[in-house]
Amino acid sequence: MSSTRRAYVAWAVVCIVWGTTYLAIRVALESIPPLMMAAMRWLAAGSLLIAWLKSRREPLPGPGAWPALAILGVLMLGFGNGGVVWAEQTVASGLTAVLVATVPFWMVGIETIAAASGERVTQRQLAGLVVGFGGIVLLVWPELRVGESRRAFLAGFVSTQIAGIGWALGSTYARRRGRAEAHAENVLATAAYEMLFGGLALLVAGLALGEASRVTFTTRTLLALAHLIVFGAIAGFTAYAYALKHLPVATVSLYAYINPVIAVLLGTIVLREPFSARMAVAAAVVLAGMALVREPAVARSGTVSRN
Repeated sequence: MSSTRRAYVAWAVVCIVWGTTYLAIRVALESIPPLMMAAMRWLAAGSLLIAWLKSRREPLPGPGAWPALAILGVLMLGFGNGGVVWAEQTVASGLTAVLVATVPFWMVGIETIAAASGERVTQRQLAGLVVGFGGIVLLVWPELRVGESRRAFLAGFVSTQIAGIGWALGSTYARRRGRAEAHAENVLATAAYEMLFGGLALLVAGLALGEASRVTFTTRTLLALAHLIVFGAIAGFTAYAYALKHLPVATVSLYAYINPVIAVLLGTIVLREPFSARMAVAAAVVLAGMALVREPAVARSGTVSRN
């Protein structure tokens, strides 16, 4: 299988697995404070990956690479995942996933600004982003008019946008750094170190907020945390890192349009979060926008420089 084909398989894994993590986060938050839960997730995943790589005698990043990996960990996991986890305290899991679907806008915009030779947004892609965002608005609009919970919802919305900006900045920095580093860089090793640095940042923040004293576990929250570590972190994040190295940013960012559909369905079935005809129509609109954006991105992927 070619690297491009493997990258699309990795992208599919991200689309499916990360759609389930919103439900797992919501369940884990039943007894574990947000930043401490996220810290445990990434520290455990990073440590397990590094132990496995060492057992296989795989090369690990040297101290010279640690500052760049620390930046990536703080941006993509500290802000990116930390913002999502924080939002799910007050926003339903499916709706949080929908709000995170604004990530493609931040990613494509920042990537375009980062360099004149960056991946340009075509008119068809722009139309797809607009259509997809229309579906997001259709889902979110009624929530904006809820009286007593409006402040909590807006706080959650701001948190998801901070997460999106952090993730987009980290993704763009990863690609810029990748072009300057060796082509054969070990994706799993760099991902593991990013997990460690991101987990440490979340741990410091959680300790500063006094979350450690409120950590408790139940069978339900432990299972949710295990799912986040094994599937959401180890499988999902490494698949994302691989896809990002071999596919255009516009293509990779489309996972954010698929995740909400999966998250809304799981939230409805498992947590009995509200689902209506409006949500079904909105999901269809989101998928239509995804289709418009994906086709031109795939068509020109053969001409985009790889790193």
